[in-house]
Amino acid sequence: MLLAAIGSRDLFLSIIEFFFLMIMIMIVFQVIGDLFRDHEMSGGLKAVWVIFLIVLPPLAVLVYLIARGPGMQQRALDQQKALDAQFATYARSVAGTDTPTDQIAKGKELLDAGAISAAEFDQLKQKAMS
Repeated sequence: MLLAAIGSRDLFLSIIEFFFLMIMIMIVFQVIGDLFRDHEMSGGLKAVWVIFLIVLPPLAVLVYLIARGPGMQQRALDQQKALDAQFATYARSVAGTDTPTDQIAKGKELLDAGAISAAEFDQLKQKAMS
């Protein structure tokens, strides 16, 4: 009975409205993410932007994109570079693979410190080269 009262035009318009609502929500979250990614802006100013986004989302997003839009890409790139560097450091620490040169240099430091003998250093060097 309920479906009979809803026409295909009403259904289509509801889908379009839902689509634009989801787009607006995604844009608001992107702006909020950019706000908290920016370390140069004070906390009070961030709070004002968030309140503005809650009260008047379409206008706030438009003003934010005009006022601070050019810096959004740079902040996103900076964050991505920092995450890439952090992952590379983590991957190197977990993999534990040193280059043969690094292994020989560490062995030489141990030999100079007297922690290993010359024979052990030669073994380490052969192992690193193979």
